[in-house]
Amino acid sequence: MDQLTIMRSFVGVTETLSFRQAGRKLGISGSLISRHVAELERTLGVRLVNRTTRTINLTAAGVRYAEFATRIINEIDCEQAALGNMHDKLEGPLAIIGPKWMGNKDVVDAIIEFSARYPDIHIRFEVNGTSERAYDFLEHGFDVAIHAGDATYPTRHVRNRNVMLRKIADLDFVLCASPDYLRRAGQPTEATKLTDHDCIVNTNYHIWHLRQGGHDVHLKISDPVYSANSYLSLRKAALAGRGIALLPVGHIVNELANGSLVRVLPGTEVPDQLLYALHLPDDQSPARVRLFVDFLSDRFRQRQAAQVRTTAQNKKVMQDVS
Repeated sequence: MDQLTIMRSFVGVTETLSFRQAGRKLGISGSLISRHVAELERTLGVRLVNRTTRTINLTAAGVRYAEFATRIINEIDCEQAALGNMHDKLEGPLAIIGPKWMGNKDVVDAIIEFSARYPDIHIRFEVNGTSERAYDFLEHGFDVAIHAGDATYPTRHVRNRNVMLRKIADLDFVLCASPDYLRRAGQPTEATKLTDHDCIVNTNYHIWHLRQGGHDVHLKISDPVYSANSYLSLRKAALAGRGIALLPVGHIVNELANGSLVRVLPGTEVPDQLLYALHLPDDQSPARVRLFVDFLSDRFRQRQAAQVRTTAQNKKVMQDVS
């Protein structure tokens, strides 16, 4: 029988001097309270209460054990209450991990903004080559792991049912190159011809999934001229005229606007990558984890809505000019 339950039953008896009243207070029957006290006496090998048909009195051993049990139960209740409050408070450490390419631009900006808004939450953000087994972040002491992948990502990688996966945003990608490279190598006319060009590739994504003319095109870039696991590095290689790259639009907005990078095969569809946050279920996560994931999702949703409005306004301006 659970020792703590028995101790609570005995303390209830010491406070009410009645099995029935103690049972009513604890939400169980008086007869079960009596059995708990009898079990406790058998375990300790000493009588704790003197029973009569009308009264219950504590023995000397009972008084001593009551003091001990009351102290233990109070300490347990206080510690549980303190931990519960800590779970719900918007303060304390928050450890986040993401892939190396997230060390700049949108995600890190969002994390810094969150840190500034909630100064009592102390952030530890690390960029690393996150494991294919998405739940490994828990074993390494992180509260949230940020991942990106295609639409099959959840079923391929999240096999731990104790890990929650939440979509944060769609990440737009674009095929692009510098004007210098295209003048030198020519503009490709078909997606299947991209492998004839110098290609710049993320080491984690050697296969480009594209769609042209209603048909899926899957290109394995087996011999890239430049590869890295950082989109910052890939962007610089593209700007240097090293070849054609598949880059997140959010990383090259300014370059596309000023023409230092231009779209390649603009009629070819590049499926979005999906940005995810992984964490323990809400009932197991501190409030600061839930707050951060909500914040990240809201920020990306607002940012994407603003981008849609800007695109629509730019199209209208061009139509008005023409």
